[in-house]
Amino acid sequence: MLREDLAERPLARTRAPYLVIPIKTPYWLPRTDLEEILSAFLRTRIDEGDVLVFSEKALSTAKGNIVDENKIIPGHQALFLSLFWMRIIWGYFLGPLCRMRRSTIEWLRKYPLEAASHKQLVLRQSGPLQALRHGSEGGIDASNLPFAYASLPLRNPLVIAEELRRSLYRLTGKRVIVMIVDSDKTYTIRDFHFTPRPRPLKGIVCLGLLAYVVGRALNLVRKATPLAISGCRMSVEEALNIAELADRARGHGAGRTAWEMAEGFGVDLTGVTWEMLMAITHLPIVIVRKYL
Repeated sequence: MLREDLAERPLARTRAPYLVIPIKTPYWLPRTDLEEILSAFLRTRIDEGDVLVFSEKALSTAKGNIVDENKIIPGHQALFLSLFWMRIIWGYFLGPLCRMRRSTIEWLRKYPLEAASHKQLVLRQSGPLQALRHGSEGGIDASNLPFAYASLPLRNPLVIAEELRRSLYRLTGKRVIVMIVDSDKTYTIRDFHFTPRPRPLKGIVCLGLLAYVVGRALNLVRKATPLAISGCRMSVEEALNIAELADRARGHGAGRTAWEMAEGFGVDLTGVTWEMLMAITHLPIVIVRKYL
């Protein structure tokens, strides 16, 4: 149980602007000591009431929640998704409908057969409806990871957010708010917020592929998706605003997709190494602070 002085409290509604502070750290390898990271990079940086926004991908990687897709043998359904659904349906119909860049559409039309192992992983972890998506299916993502690794979504992000908040209180004595965010987008129509990402923050509805197609086709407002918040009660709208501020400050690391990442390093799809990733700027934590 949390002590009374750590009990969740409302976050004041205000129109004041935010100060956004991305925190540069070394690349988080599997089995990274997160307590050590918090002590080294946040202990002297945070103020009471700060919102600390953590990347789900970085946390998942640090906890070793990754899979080597080279060890996965694709079945017939995964092969169908790769050779027909991705190349034809996405490449010629859904891609243009969703206002994708021309370069992305061209890539989809050449979707590589070896990526069928990724589709097989998605089918196994998240089911066929998520496998219909063109990327980040079910929160599974191969960008900013080496070789043929893909990160899985956190099983219980709220528990992890609470653990991080408690650790920060032990280290600093300051009460902060911890948010875990996925760069996968949430779309908004009036007060209705929906996303293709499973298990988003309460108040956001997962509509799978439909969310992406409708959101992109109608060019709706889209923001990064908050998954969990520990330390306060916050409206969905404010959570989305903070998540997007942090996501923009964080950037895309080595690339938006595994393909873009490999192209940036000048290697083939599975040629990126840990050493290459460790050489890039890594911003897994963003402090979002309100001006009073």
